[in-house]
Amino acid sequence: MSQNAVALEAGRRRTFAVISHPDAGKSTMTEALALHARVIGSAGAVHGKGDRKGVVSDWMEMEQQRGISVTSAALQFSYRDVVINLLDTPGHADFSEDTYRVLTAVDSAVMLLDAAKGLEPQTLKLFEVCRQRGIPVMTFINKWDRPGNDALALMDEIEQRIGLKPTPLTWPVGIAGHFRGVIDRRTGVFIRMERSPGGAELAIEEEMSPEEAAERFGADWATATEELELLAMTEADHDQKTFLAAASTPVLFGAAVANLGVRQLLDILVELAPPPAARPTADGGQHAVDGTFSGFVFKMQANMNRAHRDQVAFMRVCSGRFERGMVVTHAGTGKPFATKYAQQIFGRGRETIDEAFPGDVVGLVNATSLGIGDTLYTGEQVRYPQLPSFPPEHFAVVRTNDTSAFKRFRRGIEQLDGEGVVQVLRSEQRGDQAPVLAAVGPMQFEVATHRLEAEFGVKVQLDHLPYEVAARTDAAGREILRSESNVEVMTRVRDEALLAVFPHKWRMRTVAGRHPDLKLD
Repeated sequence: MSQNAVALEAGRRRTFAVISHPDAGKSTMTEALALHARVIGSAGAVHGKGDRKGVVSDWMEMEQQRGISVTSAALQFSYRDVVINLLDTPGHADFSEDTYRVLTAVDSAVMLLDAAKGLEPQTLKLFEVCRQRGIPVMTFINKWDRPGNDALALMDEIEQRIGLKPTPLTWPVGIAGHFRGVIDRRTGVFIRMERSPGGAELAIEEEMSPEEAAERFGADWATATEELELLAMTEADHDQKTFLAAASTPVLFGAAVANLGVRQLLDILVELAPPPAARPTADGGQHAVDGTFSGFVFKMQANMNRAHRDQVAFMRVCSGRFERGMVVTHAGTGKPFATKYAQQIFGRGRETIDEAFPGDVVGLVNATSLGIGDTLYTGEQVRYPQLPSFPPEHFAVVRTNDTSAFKRFRRGIEQLDGEGVVQVLRSEQRGDQAPVLAAVGPMQFEVATHRLEAEFGVKVQLDHLPYEVAARTDAAGREILRSESNVEVMTRVRDEALLAVFPHKWRMRTVAGRHPDLKLD
């Protein structure tokens, strides 16, 4: 395939993540977008009430039971001749490391804000990550069908607390909880919206002239038009350059659970979200989308489907054309890697794919030789930057009392480590029989123990350790710290890095002050 053809295919892609604070409606929005693209026939409630199934992106039993996302999922579908690659992310702050990895694989993001809660702590952190990575962000004010904050107040909060200029593209008619529809600021058209019976189908929409809207909605329409005049006075108009520079954020209003405003979001994504572009390489250069094939692994996941019991490496295609069966080079080892088993993963479903282009996410099945952050390429060598690991804040020794299950225990621990569910540490004090699990948040332990029992048939017990702070050190630092109490040095199994762990940051500062030559970073 010619370079021009690859560039055209890349131009048709929109690859983005849905991110937010927990319970803001991310998985519901993922499903609503798929519904509007006609990928699914009806939406399932997040908690799977009645005869409605759980959301399509929540495949893990634990997710379906609790109605939260603790893993990320990749969905692909077409809309208006554009290929949408949508990455749903974990909804809980404990899984911020997984969310960060997903953000390395996207070109833009949709941030959901709860109309009643506004900017919450996790939302602020995610906005900052997007800013640091230069990821353009669209904002969707969700749950406008329920009581919430004033629309103008939410715009002020976005600008004052995170420094992004909000530029509403749609504006609500009716206060939160009395949602009548939205005004498209670019065309002036009013779109009346009504939830479909039961809320599982596409919303009912009707375009109305300003005169018709004024006659039907009276005071609500008058208030909305006054607010639009204030927005015009503050020059809160969309500017594509500042949006792509991650300095402004287009804003839309709606309610994902009722499928209100979702079509407008899809249209805006197609029209304004950036397609894949050249990506920075580890040596400081850039690799063009129409160059030779390259991609990197941003997620590992095993046992997504109990009928398969396999391991999937999620690879973002960065350049060139991917063809199933092609032999690529593993940048870390220089060894060839065959891609015979390549699939698209849609929640719990999967299907074989024959080709993919920049922006697409490919599931490489039984890719046991791959790890998170690995680069694959053909032709001239390409290597993308390694994905950073977050410093863990929670530590626990994991054991099983069932000696007959020890091989399964070790296999399960290795699996969880390879996927990045937890970091696995080796302690000289405890030996290989009792590895230490390290996590950013305690729910990671819950997921680990649940999966060990559900997927490997191993019941385990956790003994929590009194450490909260970790820093990398070296062999010399390990020897220095042997003489210190309430401090321990462990080896991270994944990369053999030495981690010094402390009960709190004050203890670390005290020890560092006593040993000026001690390396801690």
